[in-house]
Amino acid sequence: MDAALCAFDADGHVTHWNREAERILGWTPDEAVGRRGLGGWAAREADAEEVTGRLLGVMKSPGRQVDEFALLTKDGRRVLVRVQSSTVPGTDGRPAGVYCAFSEVHTQIDLERSVALSEALFGDASWGVVLVDADLRPALANAHAARALRTSRTALLGRPLGELLDQGVEEVEGALQHVLAAGAPPAPTELWVTVRDHGGGPSPVPERRCWRSGFLRLATPLVEEPVPLGVAWLFLDVTKTRLAEQESARLRFRGSQLHRAGRAVAECEDPMEAAALYMDFALAGFADHALIDLLPEPRPVPEGPIRLIRVAATPAWAPGQSPLTSPGGLPVPYLDGHPALQAVERCGSVRAAADRSENWAATRKWPDGTRHALSTALRSRGRTVGVVTFLRGGSRRAFDRADAIYAEDIASRVAASIDLAVATM
Repeated sequence: MDAALCAFDADGHVTHWNREAERILGWTPDEAVGRRGLGGWAAREADAEEVTGRLLGVMKSPGRQVDEFALLTKDGRRVLVRVQSSTVPGTDGRPAGVYCAFSEVHTQIDLERSVALSEALFGDASWGVVLVDADLRPALANAHAARALRTSRTALLGRPLGELLDQGVEEVEGALQHVLAAGAPPAPTELWVTVRDHGGGPSPVPERRCWRSGFLRLATPLVEEPVPLGVAWLFLDVTKTRLAEQESARLRFRGSQLHRAGRAVAECEDPMEAAALYMDFALAGFADHALIDLLPEPRPVPEGPIRLIRVAATPAWAPGQSPLTSPGGLPVPYLDGHPALQAVERCGSVRAAADRSENWAATRKWPDGTRHALSTALRSRGRTVGVVTFLRGGSRRAFDRADAIYAEDIASRVAASIDLAVATM
């Protein structure tokens, strides 16, 4: 057996001594069995009485007893061992001897540390820990991981990762397969995932989460060639930090674009050219297309039917603002409730997202492939001069409130240039 085992009869004579005991102390079963006590051979004479007394004393008390002794090896070295001893009852129920299992203390402590570490990790640790087997199915998870995956510790066991994660499951499985095949990566990696909802109520809007992940390949030490048992996946949610970094980078870029646009516009003699330059700089990294529609005459507050005249639009085949022209074209046939008309009526911004209808973009007079729109009124000197509409395709995210604020900033500059052009006509 892996544990060192020995036994004593009621008089203290050694009756059993296994190979693990021989490995630790060096005494063979033939040399050990039959000796009375451990004094003079496996224990110093000065310690023998105490060691034997504590080992045989277990016969006078119920249950198991744990002691630590300094024993002697055959070559004279001292080894600190931890001994668990218990009574061996005879046929009449009375104590007939003592059964002992012992191991080196440092080995026991290493084992206890490993067990304690596992218990701590799979307790309520501040990061998620999931053990994934060789089939890429969770075999064990701690409470933090269960909360992150929106399920219980037992409900997620044995389930494919595709049932737990919606987006990002391919990246996670790819990382796990790489670890099983080639070992752990040299540094943690960040994975963006969307967790499936497993509750019985209305499903919340899925949120993308950024998990900073580390992986460890687990292999059994009990065979000559390491056999992979699975992967330990440790992760920490860093979504707030990453989103804050992305927002900061986006604000820096947009601020730089406005600065560059201001310098370029300062060199323009034609106000309409200046407005077009503002739109050129605004489109970069912000939208795929932009449309500018003007009112026939600026109005403080739009009343009655609203007519909008198209004066600029990005080419349908590629992003890039076309030159602005003076008002005087044909009105754009927008239907009632169009986001551009709503923006003019509200003197603000209106966001729109595509539904499941096939002609959603075409009915709104927008380029094919448009999935998200943001219309913002062009206001100058207390009057509405028109509306600008930014459009995004399906590969990009929907417009949010921060995008609307940026669009309003751009619209105020474009409106001022257009208003100046109209006033000087």
